[in-house]
Amino acid sequence: MSFSLILVDDALARSWEPFALTRPVGELLFGTLTLRARAEQVLGARCCAHHCAPHLEAFTEDGAPPVRSAAEQGAEDDRLFLLSRAVPAWEAAALWSERPRLAARLVIDGQTAGWWRPAGTGAPTDAEMLAAEASTEEPVIELPGRLLRYVWELVHANPAQITLDVEALHPHDPAPKLPAGAHCLGDGKLVFGAEVQVEPGVVFDTRGGPIWLDHGVRVQAFTRLAGPAYVGPGSTVLGGALEAVSIGPVCKVRGELAESICLGYVNKAHDGHIGHAYLGRWVNLGANTTNSDLKNNYGTVRLWTPDGERDTGEVKLGCLLGDHVKTGIGLLLNTGTVVGAGSNIFGAAMPPKYVPPFSWGTGEELIEYRLEKFLEVAERAMARREVVLGEEMREQLAAAWRRGRE
Repeated sequence: MSFSLILVDDALARSWEPFALTRPVGELLFGTLTLRARAEQVLGARCCAHHCAPHLEAFTEDGAPPVRSAAEQGAEDDRLFLLSRAVPAWEAAALWSERPRLAARLVIDGQTAGWWRPAGTGAPTDAEMLAAEASTEEPVIELPGRLLRYVWELVHANPAQITLDVEALHPHDPAPKLPAGAHCLGDGKLVFGAEVQVEPGVVFDTRGGPIWLDHGVRVQAFTRLAGPAYVGPGSTVLGGALEAVSIGPVCKVRGELAESICLGYVNKAHDGHIGHAYLGRWVNLGANTTNSDLKNNYGTVRLWTPDGERDTGEVKLGCLLGDHVKTGIGLLLNTGTVVGAGSNIFGAAMPPKYVPPFSWGTGEELIEYRLEKFLEVAERAMARREVVLGEEMREQLAAAWRRGRE
């Protein structure tokens, strides 16, 4: 069976700032996979396109499909238009063993999650996809899974998703042999990919959930890593206490990292506490950058959104840092801080709880980060990891800069 998978950023997904400014929501890490990669594996189809905000049309990243309009998909093949914030359960794979014959609407817990369109039938309209609506006359396919609503759910639902992913992807992997001087606490699953390096003096604690070190991961001495946890390809853990984390590819992390996600190419190479946070791609934290994730009165955390400040209902929530954010040494971030993509913040003064994208400065004294200077710094930072800032991505970041200044 083969069909085309198209991930759709509806209006809710497009409000997932600070990340939706610079990337399709399907390219966000959740558990051990991006939302797009999980949909591909569960549903057995390669994602051929993202349907999202126009300013992302030049988006390009290794392994990610292009951004295209629904009209560009054609109707020659069967197509599944799936909301990018949908998280199909692993058991949903059984639904697609036989291809549905008629156009249908996919629902998760009674809410529209996508649209099935056989070859020769029209795509859902842009308005339907933006509002996540469909004709009630269509047959309904119940899809096991969950439909994320708010961006902070990525943080709080992440530990449980790591456990589900490891159980599905590594059900029978034997326990790896640890080097002398490294220890594993508990009977939970410990999974090593190829060429994993673990130094003496490392402790893995699987009593709270599984731990998966993907291929090429290095864990240095004096690290305590507690599950559920995932460390992505080519990443290095330099030491410290880490628990309930998802760390994407080619990250360097040290210090205290708790119930947080590092999307990819994140540099947190120094001490400092980051808790209940989501760090976008190419984030660089100066030494001892620290965030608060609990209010002094133990109340629920309020968070800036494009639709106004919202009470998240969560007692613990740290910071959301967009792609290419950089912080200076010793920076302190308040509970529920949102820092827009491309910002460079530093100094002794705490920044506001919402920092607009492409800001530069200290405390409340923020000015516009000039596009040319931002791109110059981004190019240098990426070159340090042997990644080229290509013309398409340069164009997309420029479009995000213009969009962020509106």
